[in-house]
Amino acid sequence: MPDSENIIKGKIAKTLVEELLKASGRRVYNLGTDIVLENIIQREEEFDKDSGLGAKITLIPDYIVFGTKRPVFVEVKFRTDPGSLEEELLLEKEVREKYWKVKIILVTLKEKPYFRVLVPPYFSNEKRDGWPIPVVHWRSLQKDKDFEIDLAQLGRFEEMAAKYFSFKN
Repeated sequence: MPDSENIIKGKIAKTLVEELLKASGRRVYNLGTDIVLENIIQREEEFDKDSGLGAKITLIPDYIVFGTKRPVFVEVKFRTDPGSLEEELLLEKEVREKYWKVKIILVTLKEKPYFRVLVPPYFSNEKRDGWPIPVVHWRSLQKDKDFEIDLAQLGRFEEMAAKYFSFKN
């Protein structure tokens, strides 16, 4: 059974990012897999979500964003610890990075910046003790030229993120 609290946190993060992008003058369209996948599974008996096509459909980005230089596919994630997302990204990188070319926006309160972006390629190979290891390089969302984030709006949304994610168990 899915963890309801994490589902709610994810939806809050998606809404915060969507509204931040809109407040910065972008046009944001919801793509997401929820409705598409539900309809396909109900109507298409031969659909296999574990196939190559199934993986592409189950990893449809959350949004497509217009209003800057080019349209951008966006996936939104919330994590208390950004490092906990790395394994998931390694498993999904082929489809997300190469097929969709999606930018991943992370909402986290571990430390500022609360809104971070990861652009393809997601990993660089660095060496530790002579072994290549994948390293993720997040950067502040405000530095990404595809989004041209309004700094006043960013401050406002950072306050909202702190407010909505600061509840105690």
